[in-house]
Amino acid sequence: MGWWSALLDSFGSIIGFVVVVFGSLFVRRRWLSRRGGTFECSVRVARPGHPVSARSPRGWTIGLGRYAGDNLEWFRTFSFSPRPRHVFSRSMQILARRTPSGAEAFSLYAGHVITEVAFDGGDRVELAMSERALTGFLAWTEAAPPGNDRLLT
Repeated sequence: MGWWSALLDSFGSIIGFVVVVFGSLFVRRRWLSRRGGTFECSVRVARPGHPVSARSPRGWTIGLGRYAGDNLEWFRTFSFSPRPRHVFSRSMQILARRTPSGAEAFSLYAGHVITEVAFDGGDRVELAMSERALTGFLAWTEAAPPGNDRLLT
């Protein structure tokens, strides 16, 4: 056995590891999508001292949204965790809708629209999704029990 054999074994191990990683990401996404109600959704959560309305590409994370009863579960695209990273309650208020501008458009999927939402505690989050997913999202929020006001400006 020469040095070239050890090099080929190492190269084969690296290729095998990469295939397993990408394969497990694919299987995780299929597993999350099996119940339906999933859509591509990027999220940007407001950080203290950094307003959410700053139209910069910083802070956006691509992921997958899934409706689960009265909650919207959000999963990171490049993660192995079977648990959602964020869980958003249906009791939210829709503040604004806009299209991405400048460098922000390059950090999101093409054709996505940004919606800013606020929660009872004052937390604000921006969600970016396609027009079709936004239609479903608005219908889901409006289908909440009576007494919850929704406002889209």
